[in-house]
Amino acid sequence: MTPAAPMPGAVSSGAGPAMRPRAGADRQPAGTNAALVLADGTVFWGRGIGAAGAATGEVCFNTSMTGYQEILTDPSYAGQIITFTFPHIGNVGTNPEDIETVTPPARGLVLRADITEPANFRSTRHLDAWLKSFNLIGLSGVDTRALTRRIRDLGAPNGTICHAPDGQLDIPALQAKAAAWPGLEGMDLAIEVTCRQGYDWTETRWTLGKGYGRLERPRFHVVAVDYGAKRNILRCLAATGCKVTVVPATASAEDILRHKPDGVFLANGPGDPAATGVYAVPTVKELLKRDLPIFGICLGHQILALALGGRTEKLDRGHRGANHPVKDLSTGKVEITSQNHGFAVMPESLPPEVEVTHVSLFDGTNEGLRLKSKPVFSVQYHPEASPGPQDSHYLFDRFVALMEKR
Repeated sequence: MTPAAPMPGAVSSGAGPAMRPRAGADRQPAGTNAALVLADGTVFWGRGIGAAGAATGEVCFNTSMTGYQEILTDPSYAGQIITFTFPHIGNVGTNPEDIETVTPPARGLVLRADITEPANFRSTRHLDAWLKSFNLIGLSGVDTRALTRRIRDLGAPNGTICHAPDGQLDIPALQAKAAAWPGLEGMDLAIEVTCRQGYDWTETRWTLGKGYGRLERPRFHVVAVDYGAKRNILRCLAATGCKVTVVPATASAEDILRHKPDGVFLANGPGDPAATGVYAVPTVKELLKRDLPIFGICLGHQILALALGGRTEKLDRGHRGANHPVKDLSTGKVEITSQNHGFAVMPESLPPEVEVTHVSLFDGTNEGLRLKSKPVFSVQYHPEASPGPQDSHYLFDRFVALMEKR
C-alpha cells in the first residue's frame, strides 16, 4: 500500500473548527498543483491526478471501501465531485467490465492518498490512465476526514476542482465559478444521462471464470425507463429471467405500453426528482391507471412518490456508501444497503393508499413504499449491489413474483 502523504492543508473561511486551518495556509503549499475550492472560499490544496482542467459541481462523500470504478461510472453521480473516505483508491486498477455506464458522469474525485498501484488479476489499466481517458479531474493528498466532517456538519457545498500541471491556479476565479453554480436543487440531470433511443438488454450478472452471462429463455418482458440506469440493475433483472427493453426517460406511457410489458421498471438517476415533473411524473401517473407491476429504485422511487401525490426534499448531505442500514418494517429485518441519493421522499406527504415499507436507521428518512391496492413498490437504495452488499437482491425476485401472479 502507498503510505499516506502529508496533508498540504486547507484554508478556513468561517467553515468552523472541523477545517483545522494551518498558519500560513493562505499561500499555495509547496508541491501542490491542484485544489478544491468551495463556494465559501475554503481551499483544499493537493496534487493533481487524472486529467488537467477544472470542473464545478456539488461536493459529496462516499463511504464505500470497494467499487470505486462502479461509483465513478454511476449515472446518479452526474453533477457531483466525489470525496472517497476510504484512503486506498486504485488498488484493484480498472477494467472494461466493472462499469455502470460507458461515459463517467461525475465531475471529479478527491482522495486522501496518492493512487495505489493496482494489484489485481483483473486489472487492465492504472486508475490514473483510466481517469485521463475519460477527462476526469482528480485531487490527492487532501485531508478527506476534514472535508467529510465539513460536509456532515454544514451540508454538501458547491465547489470547483482544478488540476493545473504548471501549478498556476487562480483561486478567486475558481471560487467565483463555485459560487455561481446553481446547485442540484431544481436541476434536471436525468435528461442528460438517459439513453437517446431504446434498446434490448439480455446480459446477466458476472461470475468468476465465466464473465457475464446471457439470458437464453426469458420468462417475462420488462420495460425499464432509463433515468440514468446502472448496468448491473439491468443484469439483475435479466438474471431473474426478464428480457429488458430500455426506453428513454422521456418515453410516454403509450411508448412503454406499445411493448406489451409484463412489468415496468423505474430506474435510478441523478438530479432533482421534481425537475422531471414535465415528462416523467405524468408518464408514471398514466401507468398507475393500469394493473401493471411497477418496481422503482432511487430516482425511480422518488418519481413514483411524486406521481402518487407525494413530495421530495433535498437532504443536507445525502446518502452515499455501501454500508447504510435500512429496516424492513414488514419483517423487522435490517438490510445493509448500497445508496447514492441527495433527495428523499417525505413520508407525511404520501396519501393513505401508500404504505411506507422501509426506513433508514441512520436518520429515519424514507427508504421504500408500496401501493396497497396495486402491484407497485419501490426502494430508495440500490439492491443491485454494485458496489455493495447483496442483502437486497430479493427485491428483484419480489418483482418477478408480482409478474407471475398477474
